This record gives sequence, C-alpha cells and structure tokens, in this order.
Amino acid sequence: MAFMRYDYRALPQGETTVEEFWAWLAQFDADGDGRISLEELREALRSLDVWFAWWKAREALRDADANRNGLVDPDEMGRLYAFARRNLHLKMGDLQEQEGQLTSF
Repeated sequence: MAFMRYDYRALPQGETTVEEFWAWLAQFDADGDGRISLEELREALRSLDVWFAWWKAREALRDADANRNGLVDPDEMGRLYAFARRNLHLKMGDLQEQEGQLTSF
C-alpha cells in the first residue's frame, strides 16, 4: 500500500496575517466553494502536524460556525482566525488590527 503525501504550502514563518491565513486555508478548499468543511479543516490541521487534528478541527468548526450549517462560511472566517490564534498557538496578528484585511478567499 502506497502512502500519498500532498504538498501543501505551509503557513509563513513568524506572525501570520489574516490574508496569509486565508491564502493558506484556501488550498484545502477541495470543492472550491469558498467554504471550509470539517474534512477540509481536518486536513489543514494535519498539514501543520497538530496533535489530535480531528478533535481540534471539530472544536474549531463548532466555535466558528455561527449559522450551524456545518461549514465555515466566508463571513465566519474571522471566528476561525480567532479560534486558531487562541487555541492552536500559532503566531498570528491581532484580528482587530487587521480588520481591513478581512476578505473571502
């Protein structure tokens, strides 16, 4: 059995901006609908070698999905960014300083 490893672009070193986070996350949007599903989020966290990626993806989706449709929509991306900053210990800038950069991917 062969193991396939996909080459995803890593998060930039140092402090990550909102735009860099969105650009990084967009590569995991497998169906190209501009929204992030649980499976897509799980794959994104696996690419970072996050322990318990399946659990953290579930918690991130639960925290970010304000309308409870099972997806992180473009208007909920700020909530996902805040979750990642708070719980994944990534070097990320303050969201309030970057509000002008919030765009959908």
